[in-house]
Amino acid sequence: MKEARVYYLPQFWNLVLTERTANILQSISAISPAEWNRCANPASEEYNPFLDHRFLRALEESGSAVAETGWQPFHLCLKESASTVAVAPIYLKSHSRGEYVFDSGWADAFYRAGGEYYPKMQVSIPFTPATGRRLLVSDLPDRDQIEEQLLHALVQVAQQIKVSSLHMTFLPKAQWDRAGKFGMLQRMDTQFHWRNDGYDTFETFLEHLSSKKRKNIRRERRDAVANDITIEWITGSDLKESHWDAFYDFYIDTGNRKWGTAYLSRSFFSLISELMPERTLLILCKRNGRYIAGAINFIGDKTLFGRNWGCREDHRFLHFETCYYQAIEFAIANQLESVEAGAQGSHKIARGYLAQPTYSAHWVRDAGFRDAIAQFLRDERRYVEQDMEWIESHTPFRTNLDLERFQDRLKLDQVPDETPAGKSPS
Repeated sequence: MKEARVYYLPQFWNLVLTERTANILQSISAISPAEWNRCANPASEEYNPFLDHRFLRALEESGSAVAETGWQPFHLCLKESASTVAVAPIYLKSHSRGEYVFDSGWADAFYRAGGEYYPKMQVSIPFTPATGRRLLVSDLPDRDQIEEQLLHALVQVAQQIKVSSLHMTFLPKAQWDRAGKFGMLQRMDTQFHWRNDGYDTFETFLEHLSSKKRKNIRRERRDAVANDITIEWITGSDLKESHWDAFYDFYIDTGNRKWGTAYLSRSFFSLISELMPERTLLILCKRNGRYIAGAINFIGDKTLFGRNWGCREDHRFLHFETCYYQAIEFAIANQLESVEAGAQGSHKIARGYLAQPTYSAHWVRDAGFRDAIAQFLRDERRYVEQDMEWIESHTPFRTNLDLERFQDRLKLDQVPDETPAGKSPS
């Protein structure tokens, strides 16, 4: 595993863009929560918990997303006079882990050709494969123009500090389109999201599925808790350190098996519980008086975002019950419009989750390397589109339902809410 490297840069770095100035912030604490959130979650946009100053603060203060772990904060702030008008969450990366849009193959190819791929600039939320705006502009009349300026500033910064590349991941489609028009390389992949079509109960949702899928889901839910397992929803002030102790044990075990190391530190969960408990949902499974499995979710205005899962006992279908079916139950009970259950996972289709395209955009300094990646991405997008066509033809919903209604809802959501992850060229 490549060791994380700390990149030493000037403490104060400015770029003048007509009447506006771009500043680099080497910590989220360098900007007030009010200033950041005015751009990250303005009143005109659906609230996204991952863009919240509190979430980013928890990542940094817990030591999870810092230079020593290969995620050096390098946030960009666009000011007009003394007022912050736009920001972007940026990290200088010394590796490609924890991104869910896979480019390690690019790094290997560039290294074999004699180049240095790291450091690179990553415009994203660490360890979070959930779509959200990356060009964060406050509610101003000239928002489109400011987005353009922010995009221009990002590339200028990348050029001036001489990184190999700039990556904007899990973009909403509108910002993906803007980046493409600006000349950045465009990438697509697929996730699976559940959509609430006005269901009042889980059973109502099941009635919209084919008979076979209904029976399978009912069986899975019954078998998941067959060994006297009970499930709890814990959120807000009910979240206690004992809950996080149990969940962290699950998370560490799964993380060590899946990635070789867990990305999030124990203190991250305590900070999240302290800073944004009302936006945090912990689903815990209990057997014989002790917790044996759990999943952490974050609550947006309209979407429940499933993030991490772990267990200390293996029970058939318990993962599906905790991460997918309980999430749907919570969304219905709280009148949320969708559930995003994380990256990849075509097994989600049979459980009522529909395919959703995800988007990322990439700037590459070296012209020859850029051309090679561009050709790869053209081929990859074609494969992704073909996969989505096949997936849509294998919907779990009853064939006499109006599927265009579901697909139209997905298309409407592509402007404010999308999510990418891809494969690396080999």
